[in-house]
Amino acid sequence: MPFTGITHFYPQITMLSIALPVFLILILFLVCGHCKKLAPDFETAATRLKGTVPLAKVDCTASPDTCGRFGVTGYPTLKIFRNGEDASSYDGPRSADGIVHFMKKQAGPNSVTLRREADLEAFVNHFDASVVGKSGQLAEFLKAASVMREHFRFAHTIDMTLGLKHGVDTERVLLFRPPRLSSKFEESVLRFTETITTHTLRRFIRDNIFGMCPHLTNENRDKLKGQDLLTAYYDLDYLQNPKGTNYWRNRVMKVGSQFASQGLSFAVANRRDFVDELEEEFGLGASDGGDLPFVTIRTQQGFKYTMREEFTRDGKSLERFLEDYFAGRLKRYIKSEPIPEKNKGPVKVVVAESFEEIVNDPEKDVLIEFYAPWCGHCKSLEPKYKELAEQLYSDPNIVIAKMDATANDVPQAFDVQGFPTIYFAQAGKKDQPKRYEGAHEVKDFIKYLKRESSHVPVVSRVREDL
Repeated sequence: MPFTGITHFYPQITMLSIALPVFLILILFLVCGHCKKLAPDFETAATRLKGTVPLAKVDCTASPDTCGRFGVTGYPTLKIFRNGEDASSYDGPRSADGIVHFMKKQAGPNSVTLRREADLEAFVNHFDASVVGKSGQLAEFLKAASVMREHFRFAHTIDMTLGLKHGVDTERVLLFRPPRLSSKFEESVLRFTETITTHTLRRFIRDNIFGMCPHLTNENRDKLKGQDLLTAYYDLDYLQNPKGTNYWRNRVMKVGSQFASQGLSFAVANRRDFVDELEEEFGLGASDGGDLPFVTIRTQQGFKYTMREEFTRDGKSLERFLEDYFAGRLKRYIKSEPIPEKNKGPVKVVVAESFEEIVNDPEKDVLIEFYAPWCGHCKSLEPKYKELAEQLYSDPNIVIAKMDATANDVPQAFDVQGFPTIYFAQAGKKDQPKRYEGAHEVKDFIKYLKRESSHVPVVSRVREDL
């Protein structure tokens, strides 16, 4: 059966995939909004991967038995089939470029065999980092490569003469950082000298693969953003302008090396790849900074800072920014609507700038709804939530509040993934907010508050001022 673009899922798909090294299946539920959003990228990836890795899809509304057989409970689900077996769930990027990049790694061997110096140079001359094992403990190296192949590139050789130009004449595992990121501020080739196990090798790669100042992309963003991270955004282009791209990166590294021991990581990024995020999260437009980089810091706690001074070519402005950051002199950037001039209604309107004052008031129990203006479920909840607030209006110890989570930064302790999301912040326990998981009827909210509040709620049927 020939593959053209995306293949539809047939009952004999498992038999078909036996002859294929890798088979990626998208389990697609056609009425799912996330599925429709992914579909164009998946189609593009299927076209680009034709002849290398076939992609297929199944409509779970038409083939519920098939979806049930493979344990599909959410949509879209992506699975990787290898040699006719359900090998793993796909957890890579969900963009066309990301799918192509990820699946090309899947298609080849766990580790590429290198026989000549030219093989080594061709392998490490790559956009991503490369891990190369030389001779000793080859069995353990290949075992580790099979486990980590989805995330890193592996090759191996038994020829001890390979790698001499890199100063390596003994059995070693070598980590080659991408040539485009070569810099005088750090080593381009790192040597792993411990006993090889999957655990020790994974730790070595994880701790060293990105180096002092990696290139932040949509594909690696989740790995890099789990730390306190300074990012310089500019017109980065390693394909058309590598010299100009590294001009600014070198300045970030020169200044960053002075603060390397203080727990802040550094990265550079193409501003065009993050336009929406910069505007939404930092209030920065595409034209801010002109041809110069603009700089942000985002901490693990979600605190955000922006460098408002122009990035100077001598790096002094960045140095001053970092000195102020570590001295605690910077004001955090908070995305917030204006604080309402009047806020006397039964449901208190909270914005990011007033969150601390209202929700984290240590004397008050606060039930807060995080909503989106376009959310149908939020609109359905609104009259019930207002009625709840009216019944508790005379209680001085309880606040019923709401916040537009699309227009205001939500504090880190309140994990909002969908709408509406409701939390209860008890008086005296503001560092331990609880997600409300109950039904959305007034009586259910009242029952919950009677159980969780620090004071017995004062419930009345009608507001006294109505």
